[in-house]
Amino acid sequence: MLKPFLYFIQSILIYFFFLVGKLLGLKISRKIFSFIFLNIAPIFKSKKIIESNLKIFNQDLSDKEKKKIIENMWKNYGMTFIEYIHLDFFKKNNSSIKISGEQNLLSIKNKKPVIFISGHFANFELMSMAITKNDIKLATIYRPLNNYFLNPFMEYLREKYVCKNQIKKGVNGVRHAIEYLKKNHCIALMVDQRVSEGEKVEFFGKPAFTTTLPAQLALKYNLSIIPVFIERVNNENFNINFYDEIKTDEYTDKLSLTKKLNQIIENMISKNPHQWIWTHNRWK
Repeated sequence: MLKPFLYFIQSILIYFFFLVGKLLGLKISRKIFSFIFLNIAPIFKSKKIIESNLKIFNQDLSDKEKKKIIENMWKNYGMTFIEYIHLDFFKKNNSSIKISGEQNLLSIKNKKPVIFISGHFANFELMSMAITKNDIKLATIYRPLNNYFLNPFMEYLREKYVCKNQIKKGVNGVRHAIEYLKKNHCIALMVDQRVSEGEKVEFFGKPAFTTTLPAQLALKYNLSIIPVFIERVNNENFNINFYDEIKTDEYTDKLSLTKKLNQIIENMISKNPHQWIWTHNRWK
């Protein structure tokens, strides 16, 4: 009985924060919630996991560098959190989002589907939104929140403003992804989190359970993969970079292709470690 009660209290608090954020507006609420997350969130998250992850990432980081990365991560976390209630702004406006590698995105129009992969950088929801705003048919794989009082509202926001075709992660999700591919829809998903059903693939020099789904789908249906990197610029703006296609005919098995994708995510993290979510127990 304790967990449902805690979920209920948590959801009430988050709904209250969303209401406050909507009333205050995007600019002010970003400042407030970046401050709140910086000062309060570390109380509820394990410092040991963050420290351990950073050590695997780079053993030579100084205490000052670690502190800066952690502080910026929490600030970005807070801004991303409150931006959920302002997704309608991003849907209607393009002024705060710059697209790099746009030719890589537009070149797939009216062609064979591709698989878009990325990680939890900056505001990661904007990847799928940018794709659909360019009139590309898309379905997005996501992990439902554990909090069942909050998850329906988050699903509503994603379906209305990010991508209307949402696929729940899991065995049924794979089947739905295949159905969408057969209907000429591209698939988008994050590949940087630990998944129990994945395979152990090297990530920053240490084996980590990694999803092989993008590799499996790409190899089975002879599809290309487009990595996407998202950066927050000066807090209020974003750069979304669509990389060149990875031609999967160069790979013979899912593990070699998954290793390549992990290397790409590694490079993204190394480029901007301040905006990746270090709280996940990636190497558990």
